[in-house]
Amino acid sequence: MKYIKALAIKGISMKCIKVFAIMVVLGVGGGLALIYSGIMNIAATNPHSSLVYWALSTASSNSIRYHAKDIKAPSVDSQEMIFAGFHHYREMCMGCHLSPGVQSSEIRTGLMPQPPKLQDVAAQWTPAELFWVIKNGIKMTGMPAWGPTHSDKKIWDLVAFVKNLPKMTAEQYKAMDAAAGPDLGDGGNSH
Repeated sequence: MKYIKALAIKGISMKCIKVFAIMVVLGVGGGLALIYSGIMNIAATNPHSSLVYWALSTASSNSIRYHAKDIKAPSVDSQEMIFAGFHHYREMCMGCHLSPGVQSSEIRTGLMPQPPKLQDVAAQWTPAELFWVIKNGIKMTGMPAWGPTHSDKKIWDLVAFVKNLPKMTAEQYKAMDAAAGPDLGDGGNSH
């Protein structure tokens, strides 16, 4: 109450304060009514509005950059790391993020927001940022956190492969796939 009186003394009328308080209560009440009514369509088949998409993508990009800023990335140029990362990518990432030459997949089509095609966007991210995303995941996007089940070394291997995707052709990917042999899917994350 003292704060309100202090504002009134500074020239802000009590009427303005009451109008502002009523607007806040109505805004919160309206928001809660919208949430609890169930009328907001949360279906993955219903795209986000441009404003919501902008807000989510901006918050995501800025959060990734902020949280990855102190991560010290090793060199990710080793062919051994890239090949080891290929195994992880083929097992865990390809269905959503695709491979060179592939335009869509059954699972990717049904996700909202649609996962980025890493061949097109990996160059925009630093190795540290990719590591942070892969290790921690991104809430409400379908991007899982692989940190609880994979060592940092395996995640850095995956980063090495992802950083090479933008310059990889479909033929190079297929050759790497053939050289890697069949994916046994043993569940022990030794892929």
